[in-house]
Amino acid sequence: MGRDRADLVVIGAGTVGGWSAYFAKTGGLDRVIVIERGRAGDGASSRAAGMVRAQGGTPTTVALGRWSIDFYRRQKELLGTDSGFRELGYLIVATDEAGMLAGRERVAMQARAGLAVRWLEAAEASELNPWLAPDSIYGASYLATDGCIDPARNVRAYSIAMEKAGVELREFTTFTGLELAGGDGASRVAAVLTDGGRIETSRVILTGGPQLREVGQTAGISVPAGAVRHQVAITQPHPAFQVERQPMGFDLSRGLYWRLEDGGLLFGMSNPGEAPGPARSIDWAYLDNMRVRLARFLPVTQGLELRKVWAATIDYTADHQPILGPGLAADRLSIEGTTVASAGGHGMMWGPAVARIAADLAVSGRTEVADVGPLGLDRFNASGRSRLATDPVALPFPTYAADQPVAAPIGDGPASRSS
Repeated sequence: MGRDRADLVVIGAGTVGGWSAYFAKTGGLDRVIVIERGRAGDGASSRAAGMVRAQGGTPTTVALGRWSIDFYRRQKELLGTDSGFRELGYLIVATDEAGMLAGRERVAMQARAGLAVRWLEAAEASELNPWLAPDSIYGASYLATDGCIDPARNVRAYSIAMEKAGVELREFTTFTGLELAGGDGASRVAAVLTDGGRIETSRVILTGGPQLREVGQTAGISVPAGAVRHQVAITQPHPAFQVERQPMGFDLSRGLYWRLEDGGLLFGMSNPGEAPGPARSIDWAYLDNMRVRLARFLPVTQGLELRKVWAATIDYTADHQPILGPGLAADRLSIEGTTVASAGGHGMMWGPAVARIAADLAVSGRTEVADVGPLGLDRFNASGRSRLATDPVALPFPTYAADQPVAAPIGDGPASRSS
């Protein structure tokens, strides 16, 4: 029996893993294998709300959002299929004077980064969306080119892209560890271990969204990425929402957002007071609380029935920013050939850009998409705290704790070493 070899093995077939495999294969690698313990897209990627914005809180996250939106727009031409991007515009509302001042400063930063973003007074925002109560906000930032995708269609798009490019997808295959080689304290990837056998390779990209911490443990790498419940609901159809275009909205102070969907309104939320950990059940009390808040902004939603509600486990990081860089061994030295890639809870929003960067780093060690030098694992201390400032435009996730609940490692434990 011959040896199983690959130029790159990608762990996880979610948005980041799927697109990174496609980018690496079309970027020049001969054989790319994706390992997925379930089915492609079965995790958070198929349960997302699909919000996509370039209105990031830092120049780097602005760049990630812009690159991703540009890619979504070009997909049909590149691939013959797409993720269903719709340009709707996005209002990020301020609910008090402090939020207004912060919003104006954010708009100035984004404008310096090249976005055609502007600050709107409350009356101007309600002109863009006549159902928005002007007395509910102090103003809003607005970018016309933000929008949304269809998460299920996105899974289909990267699955088709991988197949056309010649990526080998191995579903229902469990990652069980890394085999490392090297002497004098150095280490490099020699093989990826799975329950289906050993794959000889010198490159691996570790993804996994809310399971990334677990994936890291299996590889012998500490990845301070958390997991938490996120809830999404869609109202019954209503004439107010049966239009082709209407700005999406984000109440940044409470992590409540909304957009058009199937003639009704989709809205989503995360509870910052909730204990972290995997969860897919519905917190009806918190959902009801957020429905009341939604009606403050959009009174037309009061009394509307819900036609669909779901919860998913999504990922987050302590600073709400992505993780992109080499895996680190226990001695904090880089493991050659490893690339850790997390969108930090923004898989639809930054996923394509994060995936492209991960592929670039795996193939050539550099990328032109954005300056991601500060986004490696070395920014975190032993408790998972980051030295970077928190991205201010993010859902209010719980505070990350190194001892938060986590599933058992996927395989038998840390990486093994061969000489």
